[in-house]
Amino acid sequence: MKQILVFWPSFLVAGIAEMVFFTVMDPQQLYLFGQPVDFSPIATYSIGFFGFWLVCAASSMLTVFFQRSADDINRL
Repeated sequence: MKQILVFWPSFLVAGIAEMVFFTVMDPQQLYLFGQPVDFSPIATYSIGFFGFWLVCAASSMLTVFFQRSADDINRL
């Protein structure tokens, strides 16, 4: 599988998702398991970006996986 087909689109979408999410939400007002998040705003933005990137990469990876042809699947 070509990693560029998965990681580049997911990187772009994760950047957009983070901009939209943190436009609406203040990083100092987030709660995790009922406790306030006490990271710095930069750390919260970074963790949020990598979380969005992970979810978007999983989505892109599943798309590439399910677009395989029957010949590719039966060859394994």
